[in-house]
Amino acid sequence: MHLQQRIDLLVRTGGYILSGNEQWQAAVERASQKNGWFIPEFIHTASTAIAQQMLQADKLTAWAQQYQVPAENLKPVNIGIVMAGNIPLVGFHDFLCAFMAGQKQTIKLSSKDDVLLHHLVQQMIDWEPAVAEYVSFAELLKNRDAYIATGSNNTARYFDYYFGRFPHIVRRNRTSVAILTGNETIQELEKLADDVYLYFGLGCRNVTKLYLPEGYDFLPLLETFKKYNYLADHHKYKNNYDYVLATLIINKKYYMTNGSIVLFESQPVFSPISQLNYEFYTDKAAVLEGLQQNEDIQAIAGNDHIPFGDAQQPTLTDYADGVDTMQFLLAL
Repeated sequence: MHLQQRIDLLVRTGGYILSGNEQWQAAVERASQKNGWFIPEFIHTASTAIAQQMLQADKLTAWAQQYQVPAENLKPVNIGIVMAGNIPLVGFHDFLCAFMAGQKQTIKLSSKDDVLLHHLVQQMIDWEPAVAEYVSFAELLKNRDAYIATGSNNTARYFDYYFGRFPHIVRRNRTSVAILTGNETIQELEKLADDVYLYFGLGCRNVTKLYLPEGYDFLPLLETFKKYNYLADHHKYKNNYDYVLATLIINKKYYMTNGSIVLFESQPVFSPISQLNYEFYTDKAAVLEGLQQNEDIQAIAGNDHIPFGDAQQPTLTDYADGVDTMQFLLAL
């Protein structure tokens, strides 16, 4: 397949996602039934972001030109890709990079997210049977030429052991934070709520900690965040919220809540589901310097950083863990 053929297919896939096609809606419903965290609203949010931010002809063409992707890969290698399943279609960008680079790929899907990408690839094969020569799915990824694997810090150690003698990218746990000035508008706080609540906070680009100026007024933030109070009706999320709240009460810890999230002053950048950590600062530059050296940080939201609301809208060049996947694939 030539590069332009691949781009055309990807653009068609983006249109398919946005079209409200009955088959796509059925796949969304199956994925939601299989994984209680994948509510249809969040699947649509994730897939729409992919279609709009990544699967547009002008963006794909410019991306290919940036890397001087050849019109045809005459000697493709086979990439083994182990995908995570924390949020809907979280591994799509790895699939996209390998497909655009003209490499073959064998994908091991997470059992938590094994419906959506499989459906989209099958749709692409229906349009162009040659896609089947480039993309396949398997439970075991033996004898591949290179590997891309995403998992927890624990599984990453196993990935390093098994894939260490091959060219590889291994990703670990990461999270995102926001730096506030105290002068944010209600509109900005509403967008920050998206960064915090989307996908129940399970993504590496979800904001799990706030850095706030001394004397910060929490009332506007807590009130604005009520736009997501309906998540408290979701049984899995509610169980986590009740547990977090009970733990803090039993241990007589100071906290704030609006009924759907618990704010707790704590140093770790990672926080449990339904809890948002915060920390006060007096020197914003020192905070930023520390975050830039912290390997656990995926993204920083705030003024002079990723705009509020955009943390979960990654573009083609927003590579996970800051590792350039396209450069890795094209160099093989």
